[in-house]
Amino acid sequence: MVYRRLSFILQLRKWAAPIHASISQGRERLSVIYQSSINDVSEDMDLSKIITLYQTGFKRISRREIERGTTLVGPHRDDLKFFVNERDVQTYGSQGQQRTTALSLKLAELELIKNEVGEYPLLLLDDVLSELDDIRKTHLLRAFKHKVQTFVTTTTNVEGLDDELMERADVFQINQGNAAITKG
Repeated sequence: MVYRRLSFILQLRKWAAPIHASISQGRERLSVIYQSSINDVSEDMDLSKIITLYQTGFKRISRREIERGTTLVGPHRDDLKFFVNERDVQTYGSQGQQRTTALSLKLAELELIKNEVGEYPLLLLDDVLSELDDIRKTHLLRAFKHKVQTFVTTTTNVEGLDDELMERADVFQINQGNAAITKG
């Protein structure tokens, strides 16, 4: 399971980093790190080495786990860490940087799905634009332009978005339960 996760992270990183750079206009560099509860596990290890490290970790900590009545190490305790320009985005990132990171990962998943299945899935983005400035909004929408059928909901105004992007979009405005096409 961990070996497959590490393989997936390598693929995800390959797609997410350039997407993030594109959305941030090259000002930010995204790093995705797999943080194992077994400290010595790294992405370049083969499966047998990973198994050995986990077995050793389980043996070393088993007494403490029994005393506490819970597991302290294992794949279920592993996590992903995200860094923008080498700073932990969860701790130090602005809301826009955190949102850009999440969207970069989502768009990277689209590429991974396309790679596996042969076509893009439908993309639904619910209120993703509210915490992004107009430049990030435009670059986000450009990232999947002409690739993915996308539905974006927002409570913010779309006036600041690039006209070229908006000319092919259908914009529905909902007012008191009534929908009207305002562009398209």
